[in-house]
Amino acid sequence: MTSFSTLMGDQTLLPIIQADSPTQGVNIAKAMASAGLKLVEVVLRTEQSLAALTAIKEQVPELIVGAGTITNEAILKEAIDAGADFIVTPAVSAKLLEHLVSCGVPVLPGVSNTGDILMAREFGYTELKLFPASLSGGAPFLAAVGSVFQDITFCPTGGVTPQNKGEYLALNNVIAVGGTWVCRKEWVAEENWQAITDACKNAIQ
Repeated sequence: MTSFSTLMGDQTLLPIIQADSPTQGVNIAKAMASAGLKLVEVVLRTEQSLAALTAIKEQVPELIVGAGTITNEAILKEAIDAGADFIVTPAVSAKLLEHLVSCGVPVLPGVSNTGDILMAREFGYTELKLFPASLSGGAPFLAAVGSVFQDITFCPTGGVTPQNKGEYLALNNVIAVGGTWVCRKEWVAEENWQAITDACKNAIQ
């Protein structure tokens, strides 16, 4: 199966879309695509998020669209049925990992400590999301575990900012950073799509 890093290509930002409606989701996605991004993650935190994911797939077909906030088998199935190209979880359990390994699309499991990392690796995952990164030790934690888990790479998410993203990306075991700062809630509320495009362009330069 294709790996998450293969889907990402040379993109080092995993941009997060949280949408209250399909139209909003599509507008955010178009703004991100205008910046040159090829892949986005739609977090399933609102009632309309699945519909937004499907709408983005239909109306912005050039984007690879994943589903985030996957915590159980039922949500996983809904995300796959909605057309998710990849899956991101905020955490792992043995039960969830059993469902993930057979879901048919690339997965970025979320971990927050060495026990999680080991469990995810036992299920065959070597590309993981550190979440919430800033509260789980941040860049110093990733630097420290690099020598123990030499085959594991990470996409830290949660508390990553324009100011500290370089610190993460400088690490050999970091393939990308997850970013919510490129899509501020006030920009979405004001329908300031250009601000999202500009923030994404700055983030990937």
